[in-house]
Amino acid sequence: MTINQLSIFLENKKGTLLQVLQILKEAKVQIIASAIADTVDYGILRIICNNPKEAYQVLKDNGIAVALTDVFAIALANKVGEAAEVTSIFAKADISITYLYSFLMNGKGILIFRTDNAEEAAKVIESNKLTSFSESELESL
Repeated sequence: MTINQLSIFLENKKGTLLQVLQILKEAKVQIIASAIADTVDYGILRIICNNPKEAYQVLKDNGIAVALTDVFAIALANKVGEAAEVTSIFAKADISITYLYSFLMNGKGILIFRTDNAEEAAKVIESNKLTSFSESELESL
């Protein structure tokens, strides 16, 4: 029910993002979604892609600090307030969301999020009949 996300640690200096993107391009990795969170000295680039395990290895082999993390990818209706509705389901179940980001793909809203309680989150997804995606399902949307 979870998918793999790459979390890549980047120094906040010119060219580091480009270096990572070039490595992934050469490895023919298709980026499906990405988000960057930054601080003064570094940023964290989070990527959902078509082959996260291969991408992880390629980045490691090139000396890039990267981690593979389990996250959820949930379908959202493409309407105002849908993200609030879905996240309220987890809040009512007392499940904290560590971070999230969302995007539209072919008219479908996708909410990517991480929680420290994946087992309970999976139960909430199932009991509320939320649609979750695998990497291959996201790639084929």
